[in-house]
Amino acid sequence: MKNYSINFLMKLLCVSIFILHSTFQIVNGQTKTEQLDELLNLYTEYGQFNGSVLVSEKGEVIYKRGFGMANMEWDIPNQSNTKHRLGSITKQFTAMLILQLVEQGKLKLDVPIVTYLPDYPKPNGEKITIHHLLTHTSGIPNYTSFPNFFKNESRNPYSPEDFVKVFADSTLDFTPGEKFSYSNSGYFLLGVIIEKVTGKSYEEVLQENILIPLKMKDTGYDHHKVILKNRATGYERSGSSYINANYLDMSIPYAAGSMYSTVEDLYLWDQALYSEQILPKKYTDLLFTPYIPAFGSHYGYGWVIGKAPIGKTNDSLNVTNHGGGINGFNTIITRVPSDKNLIVLLNNTGGAPLNEMSIAISGILYNKPYDLPKKSLAYSLLKDIKELGINEALTKFNENKSTENYALREGEMNNAGYELLQAGKVKEAIEVFKINVNSFPKSANVYDSLGEAYMKDGNKDLAIENYKKSLELNPGNQGAVEMLKKMGVDTKSFEKEIIVDEKILENYVGKYELAPGFILTVSRDGNQMKSQATGQPEVLIYPKTENIFYLKVVEAQLTFNRNKDGNIESVTLHQGGQEIVGKKLLQ
Repeated sequence: MKNYSINFLMKLLCVSIFILHSTFQIVNGQTKTEQLDELLNLYTEYGQFNGSVLVSEKGEVIYKRGFGMANMEWDIPNQSNTKHRLGSITKQFTAMLILQLVEQGKLKLDVPIVTYLPDYPKPNGEKITIHHLLTHTSGIPNYTSFPNFFKNESRNPYSPEDFVKVFADSTLDFTPGEKFSYSNSGYFLLGVIIEKVTGKSYEEVLQENILIPLKMKDTGYDHHKVILKNRATGYERSGSSYINANYLDMSIPYAAGSMYSTVEDLYLWDQALYSEQILPKKYTDLLFTPYIPAFGSHYGYGWVIGKAPIGKTNDSLNVTNHGGGINGFNTIITRVPSDKNLIVLLNNTGGAPLNEMSIAISGILYNKPYDLPKKSLAYSLLKDIKELGINEALTKFNENKSTENYALREGEMNNAGYELLQAGKVKEAIEVFKINVNSFPKSANVYDSLGEAYMKDGNKDLAIENYKKSLELNPGNQGAVEMLKKMGVDTKSFEKEIIVDEKILENYVGKYELAPGFILTVSRDGNQMKSQATGQPEVLIYPKTENIFYLKVVEAQLTFNRNKDGNIESVTLHQGGQEIVGKKLLQ
């Protein structure tokens, strides 16, 4: 099965991958600049980062550089003044604009939003406040999680008023203020409120109230039609190479994610937050107040407030940060207010392990051990197959696998296999998929991919065998069911429904900490169980047995574990060839 989408647990897996990397010990005489160069050059060399970086210490910039290409077609390199799309980092600017209007007496945080949006459906609009929108506690469903949203809507231009109609009549996911659920819809509405109150466009208010006063001349609201100097092109990985990211009309992310900036301008933004240049301190403090548990930490107004590891240690820092992801880009800004330290990473190839990189950079800042990245075994194998042939490539693969300089990752190996399959190298693809099966035998996805390769090779028996194995591990793999039906296999045994008593299901309800900063929330609606990872949409989970549940939207499985007293103490996530145990948190 192809693995093109960023699923609801990819952030978690990016964090967990970091434990696989080799530890770098501080070398006497090596400056922080030299350490940062070595770290970031390796990430770039291994194809794991392509973008711009800025690091400041005690308010002073100690490092800024570009890595890789801003435009691959013309070999234009990234620099520290390259403009990248920010994605959800936009939200902290929207929150600032709202608080400026509060300070001016034009808005109130605790009144219903119909006060400012009289045309908004009243049953919901009378329950939701601006505070709810700012903290992702409104209950408004996240429009980017709507079925087929990106396929059907993301290329179409909308006015803000028209786009609100896409989600305004949706049933609320929960009573406003009841819990946290990340929603771009809420921040989209905040942009509309800003326009209604000021009589100006969101973009105009952004320029007048923040960007011009702070001299952030390389920051703005992105428009596809505008010729913008030094703008990076967005790319996505496809196997071992890159493709242009899908087009996205920038009216869609709007106040939730449509800004662009540079690492240099985001440093100006960081410094302004320590001053009263654009907002008095008592209001700026509201941005960083931890209102509600989120992401294993707390959410303020457009910022996550919590702790982050310092390199490869058990120590942690009190940080305010936020990430962003938008077609072809992923970004992160991490602030350590107590020390006035800052890490900004803007990447234009999507999917870079920015959390992992930030942790390593913090190790350098605080003179602690940190992890260096490892080379991809999958992409090295792919390159060798193309250059040396399958037999010699497999010999080299086994040699590399025994060293500490390489890492084997299921998703990368899967991508490598599909690149070969699409190039007509079916026998070679089978060998790559077989390595994945042997390395990640509990993953349904690897058997699905191998089954597809055997089908293309004309080996029906082995195709059936592997599709059946995939379904044993993940009964929700409807693609495998359809393929078996095409081959004349009776699939009724894979389609039977498992019923679990509601009293047993209730024991599974709760929050599970899968990794620092990442919580899996399990809930139920009658017999239907649901799960939601921090910052991601809620998804349905289905029983495979009494205590093992699977997902249909992604190849993953959850096993609920009991202690010796029979109480649920943890959940084990099986995904991507990994097993991650999350302890159940006390309510």
